Formats: sequence, structure tokens, C-alpha cells
Amino acid sequence: QVQLVESGGGLVQAGGSLRLSCTASGSIFAIATMGWYRQAPGKQRELVADITSHDSTRYADSVKGRFTISRDNAKNTVYLQMNSLKPEDTAVYYCNLKSATWFRDDWGQGTQVTVSS
Repeated sequence: QVQLVESGGGLVQAGGSLRLSCTASGSIFAIATMGWYRQAPGKQRELVADITSHDSTRYADSVKGRFTISRDNAKNTVYLQMNSLKPEDTAVYYCNLKSATWFRDDWGQGTQVTVSS
């Protein structure tokens, strides 16, 4: 069983920054694709950004140029640096681990990000 523990959420004013962290248990982190998703009230969960085991990244159009995803395999941790935050970024942010090799698709418990205008 993979456990994902997120931290770093909170309340911030528009234009501010936050860094989310997600630490995974187990030994497959380095070969997994790690992602950050978010879900706002009344909306579907959406991909924010992900990063493959080869450090290939992709971002939602709405966050390109403002958010940066990175990973530290030595710490089993993935980060999401969020700059120039907007009220529309307000959501619960979830960490995700995917590994086709090990048939894994695991989720963290979520961390709330609230951006005030």
C-alpha cells in the first residue's frame, strides 16, 4: 500500500505563493508518474501538473507560467510551487501516484488552498 501525505496548503492573498509537498511511502516513487490535481466546489477534479520518472512535465493551461512541479527521488517527495495565485486557484489539491508497471493509482487525502481576492 502506498501512502501519500500532502502538506503546504493554506490561505493566501491573490498574487501570493505557496509550495505544496507530497511524500510517498514505499519504494516505487522513483519509477512513478507523480501528479497534482485539484477539485473546486461543484467542479470535477482536474489535472494541474504531473511529472514522469524521466522528469517530463505537463501543465494545465490555466497554470502554465505560474506553477512548477518538481520531484526529489531521494526524499520520495514531489513539490508544486505555486506563484501569482488567483482566487480561481482555490480548491482542494490532491497528490497522485501512477505506475502502470506496478498497477498503482494512489491518492493523498488532499490539502486545501484558498486564495483571497
